[in-house]
Amino acid sequence: MSGKDGDVARRGRGDRLIKEEIHDPYVARSKPREPTICPECRAVFRKGRWQWSEESDGDAHEMMCPACERIRDDMPGGILTLSGTFLAKHRDEILKLIFNKVEEEKGLHPINRLMGIEDGRSGELVVKFTDLHLARSTGEAIERAYDGDLDIQYTKESNLVRVYWKRST
Repeated sequence: MSGKDGDVARRGRGDRLIKEEIHDPYVARSKPREPTICPECRAVFRKGRWQWSEESDGDAHEMMCPACERIRDDMPGGILTLSGTFLAKHRDEILKLIFNKVEEEKGLHPINRLMGIEDGRSGELVVKFTDLHLARSTGEAIERAYDGDLDIQYTKESNLVRVYWKRST
């Protein structure tokens, strides 16, 4: 082939559509300028990640961190649903485990936070997190501590994980 029809570089490939597999509006497409501080929680973006800082950043740029954006929009990254008769009997212990897990993670990663805990239907407990990994690891910690049945369901389209834990006795 010669001429225009044979020049693949000029024609391009018409048979390719590049689709973004996961679209998460809370993941920045580019890194913020450093230092950047979140006006809500005061986390600082420095050295390529969000972190807690004791230092004063008077000349820092301001931008809401992904966790505060999720909290503002009530759009969790992970939802943990707990149920069963065991939950009713050991609710306070399980809540302490959840709060301890969240505090441990939040100390290391400011964007991994607890959004809220609600009572669901039929005695369920619904726990919302800003991060999908925190929901999964909290569910796994509950399963390790109290046995029961754990089911983890990832939703690719919405970048959400739903974790279900249940124990009857």
